[in-house]
Amino acid sequence: MSESSQIVGGGPKKVLYTLATINRIGVGKAAKALTARNTCKACAYGMGGQQGGMTNELGEFPSVCNKSVQAQSTDIQPPIPEIVFQHTIDDLSELSARELEQLGRLGTPLCKEPKSDRFVPISWDEALDRAARRLAQVNPQRTFFYSSGRSSNEAGFLFQLLARAYGTNNVNNCSYYCHQATSEGLATTIGKGTATVELEDLTGADLIFVIGANPSSNHPRFIHMLKNCRERGGQVIVINPAKEPGLVKFAVPKSPMSMLKGGSEIASDYLQPRIGSDIALFKGLARAVIEQGTADRDFIDRHSAGFDAFCADLARLGWDEITAACGIERVEIERVAAAYGRSRNAIFAWGMGMTHHVHGVANVEAIANLALLRGMIGKRHAGLLPLRGHSNVQGIGTIGVKPVLARDVLKRMEEAFGITFPEERGLDTMACMQRAAAGGIDAAVIMGGNLCAATPDTRFSTQAMERIGFKLYLTTTLNLGHVNGLGEGEVIILPVTARDEEWEPTTQESMFNFVRLSDGGIVRINNVRPESWILGQLGRRILPYSPIDFTAFSRHARLREAIAAVVPGMEDLADIEVAKKEFHIRNRVMHAPEFSTPDGKAHFVVTPVPQAKPGRLMLATVRSEGQFNSIIYEETDSYRGKAGRDAIFLNAEDMAERGIVDGQRVKLTSDAGEMMGYAKLYDLPRGSVLAYYPEANVLVGTEVDPRSKTPAFKSVPVIVTA
Repeated sequence: MSESSQIVGGGPKKVLYTLATINRIGVGKAAKALTARNTCKACAYGMGGQQGGMTNELGEFPSVCNKSVQAQSTDIQPPIPEIVFQHTIDDLSELSARELEQLGRLGTPLCKEPKSDRFVPISWDEALDRAARRLAQVNPQRTFFYSSGRSSNEAGFLFQLLARAYGTNNVNNCSYYCHQATSEGLATTIGKGTATVELEDLTGADLIFVIGANPSSNHPRFIHMLKNCRERGGQVIVINPAKEPGLVKFAVPKSPMSMLKGGSEIASDYLQPRIGSDIALFKGLARAVIEQGTADRDFIDRHSAGFDAFCADLARLGWDEITAACGIERVEIERVAAAYGRSRNAIFAWGMGMTHHVHGVANVEAIANLALLRGMIGKRHAGLLPLRGHSNVQGIGTIGVKPVLARDVLKRMEEAFGITFPEERGLDTMACMQRAAAGGIDAAVIMGGNLCAATPDTRFSTQAMERIGFKLYLTTTLNLGHVNGLGEGEVIILPVTARDEEWEPTTQESMFNFVRLSDGGIVRINNVRPESWILGQLGRRILPYSPIDFTAFSRHARLREAIAAVVPGMEDLADIEVAKKEFHIRNRVMHAPEFSTPDGKAHFVVTPVPQAKPGRLMLATVRSEGQFNSIIYEETDSYRGKAGRDAIFLNAEDMAERGIVDGQRVKLTSDAGEMMGYAKLYDLPRGSVLAYYPEANVLVGTEVDPRSKTPAFKSVPVIVTA
């Protein structure tokens, strides 16, 4: 039996870890940061804002987790001592991701001259003048603008506005590496691209599916809702290749009873399909629902299209083919289908385990098919919930940080600003990196994140970044992307305010389509600047004769007025600072079966079963408990038996077949590269392997889902050898 079977998520150790983190950063500073009226900086589940820190939109307090505290611990650090920059960039690149992050906050603009081997602190005026001059010297069509999901709606809107006014639609964000497949898959099935439920809907669900996600590590406050569902007699069905301890049992810190009894049971049932085989499993579940007679034919007849083709496709797929593909026995599939058939209100939640495939869009369509089969979209306490990552990644997409804008949005924006924007279709994130690798990108503006480390095929991403002649970064701290892939070109790094340090209030959007207002206003470091102020200064310098007054539009109230006028559903943003009224974006939450497709109906979509690659194991890259995106807070994973960053998780039979024992040094090889690590026995189906992101990106290729342009971080064919 694997060590993971004895581990419980949450519990006293996590409480003590959180308290230790608070003590390290200072109780007073931590309390001020956590209780201020600012949106949580961690995941997109959302809390904080005008109801107060550690409070969600239902008024629940304390609504906080160790991820929130970890994010604060990074922001509350003192500035990096300038003596550090006497070291070469090669010296800095030898630090681990965690060591680099813990150097402190970036407190001064930095410049790396062409062919220089080190950073030099410079003044703000010099940094902005240099950046504007370099951007003015290049063809805008040979540039790209990239944003993470950390930035505010205000900064994001100005970011894409500056890029388009400058002359490029190569504007993209981190969703192309996470949930873009969700947006595409929901568009084809229900005509929308985000969650159909609000947070309150979780309180009335009697069944919650958790698919391809590990919220015990990545969305800990969601676990509280899962626990509550179980306690009121509901079910939580987990579909995930790995048996994650925190999804089996979790001691919820805000629940004394859960803590006292050593944890609450989370999963009522747990299916472990082989990595990449989910569509076969979903088809099996759909077929069983139909055979058991629990499909909602009235809903299907009145509110959907494509059901006959969907059924015909299922009929062509035999049970032997289904079970052979996914590795789940028919009796198990029928058991879960029966539980779904008894449910009155089911919510389907999923993570990047569904989207990180070359068939990620089809995975999402298959989930939507299942929900439609029983009429679970378009009513209260039921629906679809993509578990998005960064705290404003959804908002960044809503306000236009993407290469293609809807025609009506683009027209409104042109009318509002009196300017004509480029007509060329912009490049997605991977396409930008491929263009850079081919020598076709002269400059890049990167706001937050760690694009170099996040991109698949580390050798490719490093070389692509090296070939960009000028790179401008906006960041709160240094990460490995700031000291790798720099090449011989010029680099400027600008220090920005954290969310609670903003000079003016900002807004963020949660995965529930809920927009919060963050007050900002905390002063920690004197020489940092808001992203919107920086973008306004750049716009004024690069485009001095533009009809857009970039200085005026770096003021957040003006930006919100523009967003409200341009972006459908965001009309209530215009007076949010005055009214202090946070809101759900209009026409997103679906409590009635009203679909935004051309014919007003939901659409069943036929999803082909992907073919496995014979002779290979299938690797999925994963995050650890002490990690947020590419930020590493802890070098070992407390939920996976204290595994290190070089752990390679394997099935017991796969290990025995290859003569591999636990703790042995092994090599993983893919078409993209190879990686050394240490074998660790884990509860996985045969043929499945896990390794940590971003280290395992050396193995991930650059092939993408043709519709979402998302790389296959979680379905990489590999060979493991001793």
